[in-house]
Amino acid sequence: MFSRENKIIQCSTVTAGAAGTSAINATSVDMANFGEVTFVVPFGTIVSGAVTSIKAQGSSDNSAWSDIEGSSQTVADTDDDKTFFVNLVKPRHRYNRVVVSRATQNATVGGIVAIQSQPRN
Repeated sequence: MFSRENKIIQCSTVTAGAAGTSAINATSVDMANFGEVTFVVPFGTIVSGAVTSIKAQGSSDNSAWSDIEGSSQTVADTDDDKTFFVNLVKPRHRYNRVVVSRATQNATVGGIVAIQSQPRN
């Protein structure tokens, strides 16, 4: 349920996601006071032949990152104007982020948003 207890954070801008082939490392979110986070990753135009994927990463120090098993999703070059989600429930790392890998052809990414929920008191 969406409520006023949720916190919404913009982790990447539309400008940062302009058509390109470089990876996008979204700004991390600190999960110290939350039990769940959902990353929302909207895509625009994806050129035919683009190799694109998203995944979540975690860190205990907000510096050294490791991939979170089971979070990787392939984005097809026919997934223009679709939105992908990565949901982490009780993540084991204090800091979490999403990474968009783009290669071969241009893929456009909208502003990436994180929605933190299940606040801890």
